[in-house]
Amino acid sequence: MEIVWEVLFLLQANFIVCISAQQNSPKIHEGWWAYKEVVQGSFVPVPSFWGLVNSAWNLCSVGKRQSPVNIETSHMIFDPFLTPLRINTGGRKVSGTMYNTGRHVSLRLDKEHLVNISGGPMTYSHRLEEIRLHFGSEDSQGSEHLLNGQAFSGEVQLIHYNHELYTNVTEAAKSPNGLVVVSIFIKVSDSSNPFLNRMLNRDTITRITYKNDAYLLQGLNIEELYPETSSFITYDGSMTIPPCYETASWIIMNKPVYITRMQMHSLRLLSQNQPSQIFLSMSDNFRPVQPLNNRCIRTNINFSLQGKDCPNNRAQKLQYRGEASAPCNCIL
Repeated sequence: MEIVWEVLFLLQANFIVCISAQQNSPKIHEGWWAYKEVVQGSFVPVPSFWGLVNSAWNLCSVGKRQSPVNIETSHMIFDPFLTPLRINTGGRKVSGTMYNTGRHVSLRLDKEHLVNISGGPMTYSHRLEEIRLHFGSEDSQGSEHLLNGQAFSGEVQLIHYNHELYTNVTEAAKSPNGLVVVSIFIKVSDSSNPFLNRMLNRDTITRITYKNDAYLLQGLNIEELYPETSSFITYDGSMTIPPCYETASWIIMNKPVYITRMQMHSLRLLSQNQPSQIFLSMSDNFRPVQPLNNRCIRTNINFSLQGKDCPNNRAQKLQYRGEASAPCNCIL
């Protein structure tokens, strides 16, 4: 029995030494993290290790306002002072470059035509910097946020920074009132959101099959990405990637957007790696939910009023399961 305990102690000690060595290793850098364990090769930290391998990322482990979270609708508070979101595109379409970053499908807008957002929980105007897609290896998972414990097939995240206080997204990400992330759940259906259709049609998505691939998209209308609702849920949280700075206000829209089964299949065929490396699907690129820690989740949905947007109330089951053609496709 003593020999067994000695072996366990040695294994634990070796693990701690290994982590310590990784912390002091020059390979520690902003990109040294992953959502899933690698099939082969050296250790790359998955979410449960993000806050342990790099002291600059310690909020990932010890932060009290981390994202994503599981939203319990029974705990939401109606806030009558939450105004509808206002999207300002200047009446123009935008262009951007779509990347395979190895972790996300990322659309980064050019600086020629700016898109700003205000209203909702925001005191300042925020500028759209990037759109990221999260999605699962199967339809029952993929979103970062959960609703009453339920995941969805994917999640679109529009990342904005406070351009009134800060000069760029890097500065804003580590500063108070720095970021606003608008989150929209994705569901698989027979039809496709027109904005996402531009990103995910076969001619486009196959241009970014491998890590570091990029493709320019032009003539995009950001307003087409938003579902037809003014209702949302909001809470204070963090970015869902290292270093997990707690500077983000989250706004989760009360309706999903839809993509086709073929488009979801195309997303799952994207590789985390470059062509010379083993194929590893980008799917399941989500961080597990984090403790809410008594944070307040507010909404502009007044459950005492019926028929304003969707005729649901808190006691009813989710209407989200319906298809896009259903009379009500809200998440609440």
